[in-house]
Amino acid sequence: MLKTRIITALVLLAVLLPVLYIGNPIAFAVVVAVFFAAAIWETFRLFSPGSRNVLAVAAVWTAVFVYAFFIVPQPRPVVWFAIGVLVWLLRLAPSLKIGLPPLASFGNTLLSITYALSIVACFAAITTLFAHSALYLLSVLVLVWIADIGAYFSGKALGKHKLAPSISPGKSWEGAIGGGVAVLVLSSLAVQFGGAALADTFPAHVQARFGWGGLTLVLAAIVALSVCGDLFESQLKRRAGVKDSSNLLPGHGGVLDRIDALVPVLPLAALINTWL
Repeated sequence: MLKTRIITALVLLAVLLPVLYIGNPIAFAVVVAVFFAAAIWETFRLFSPGSRNVLAVAAVWTAVFVYAFFIVPQPRPVVWFAIGVLVWLLRLAPSLKIGLPPLASFGNTLLSITYALSIVACFAAITTLFAHSALYLLSVLVLVWIADIGAYFSGKALGKHKLAPSISPGKSWEGAIGGGVAVLVLSSLAVQFGGAALADTFPAHVQARFGWGGLTLVLAAIVALSVCGDLFESQLKRRAGVKDSSNLLPGHGGVLDRIDALVPVLPLAALINTWL
């Protein structure tokens, strides 16, 4: 399993890094569209297990996304970033407390559309952050990856108090806090000592605009939302009775399994970026 995970990760990096840095807009659009299609397909599979219409629905959403963000780009994508943040604050994050509606219900249909809209906002944010620079986009992704890795090791070493035992028994408050500390420490070191090489990163721009206190608050919000994104997808999988969102990525599960924590974070980062 570990060998498979490593091979898949290396293949993904071999595809994604050249696309990010080669500067070809068509290649970037194709890769984003493919990953969006996979994520939206997996989303509706989790909300409607066994449905025969999932592929067709995902195809329609993907076609509309490509048209709206690549063929006729949105003049004000900031609206999507606001939508992405608001649906998490008002509906998706609260579901971690109040639970999910039954699968065969109108409430589930509404929630599936709400989550799908957050996927659109996430990928819209990817296009905007990438338009700034590849490094800028990567710097936001790395924040979430650091939080995840820091939470894993902190939880293993110190985890005693369960964060959401009914959703993901393996996650702890100590792990979440440890991930947040790792993000804050490494981001602060990068801002302080990164020099010109890391000047065009998200943390550096936030610190320059809002100071150290502002950076701390923004990073805390990013870590909190990344945890919510991870837990929400775990909640969907638990209700659907599956371990992974799909098997598209051998050893890793599905695309949604890899980006679940990014779904609420990227719209927030893109929204903050409009003030930088």
